[in-house]
Amino acid sequence: MSADVIPLGPRSGGPSLAPLLALTAPGMNAVNAIILDRMQSEIPLIPALAGHLISGGGKRMRPMLTIAGAALCDYQGARHHKLAAAVEFIHTATLLHDDVVDGSDMRRGKQTANIVYGNPATVLVGDFLFTRSFELMVEDGSLKVLKILSSASSIIAEGEVDQLTAQRKVETSEEHYLSIIGAKTAALFAAATRIAAVVAERSEAEEQALDAYGRNLGIAFQLVDDAIDYDSDTAEMGKGKGDDFRDGKMTLPVILAYARGTAEERRFWQDAIAGFRTEDEDLAHAVALIAKYDTVSATRERARHFAQRAIDAIAGFPAGPARSAMAEAAEFAVARRY
Repeated sequence: MSADVIPLGPRSGGPSLAPLLALTAPGMNAVNAIILDRMQSEIPLIPALAGHLISGGGKRMRPMLTIAGAALCDYQGARHHKLAAAVEFIHTATLLHDDVVDGSDMRRGKQTANIVYGNPATVLVGDFLFTRSFELMVEDGSLKVLKILSSASSIIAEGEVDQLTAQRKVETSEEHYLSIIGAKTAALFAAATRIAAVVAERSEAEEQALDAYGRNLGIAFQLVDDAIDYDSDTAEMGKGKGDDFRDGKMTLPVILAYARGTAEERRFWQDAIAGFRTEDEDLAHAVALIAKYDTVSATRERARHFAQRAIDAIAGFPAGPARSAMAEAAEFAVARRY
């Protein structure tokens, strides 16, 4: 594959998801119809609980990447619609389980399903959505697709467990943190994008290029999410500011602030991450230390690096609306404030 240089740089008005939304709108209409159909059950609680999250206004980035990747590969069929729905079910199931594990009470600006319906029902409906995703994969009939998505599901679970074991460990390194987010977030981005090349019957090199695009975009996306937790107010985020801080999660803004801090500041972080300093004034002090060492900007700068790697990964594909929209989506991932 030959490649063009596609620089990541400022745009008038800032980068937007609008080109990706326009590119994928027809395909996403089909995907949404499949999601609505397959979340149904004779047990009323299942569609009610699933719909509580699915209708909650998420960006649907992962299935959009499957649709966009298919457009980039000039795929003219419809197999990717069911597979994009399977991707969204995997993602939704992990969110339901995550909210139970984290004890979250807000997501996307409203109460989480576990608060409304309880932890047992939330876990079980998450399991239901996982099974729906695998039904859709089997219906597609491709063992390669099944291997890619099932492997991603396994890696996500490992990443979540790894994050759980790293929780409240102030010695967590940047390398370990990147490994965690590479598993729990980037693996599904990578799989969602790569399967588009599989259904389009493109070369292994093009599969790997789309995998690299999704993986690097996923890392950039999560880095910015973690920066936002110390950089935005509740209205912008749709969740409580400082959730990661109170949960004792060593995200990159904290890892860098701890590494750059004085001995006294490190003692504060040791107590805070251990769960001994979680009051509002402690959060305010944590935010002040992060601002002192400008680690939100440093985190966003690392995100920018991964976004550029995502853009570079698809430089070998023909120029056109699909490549342009996917490149701008990577820029948006870095620039967003919510």
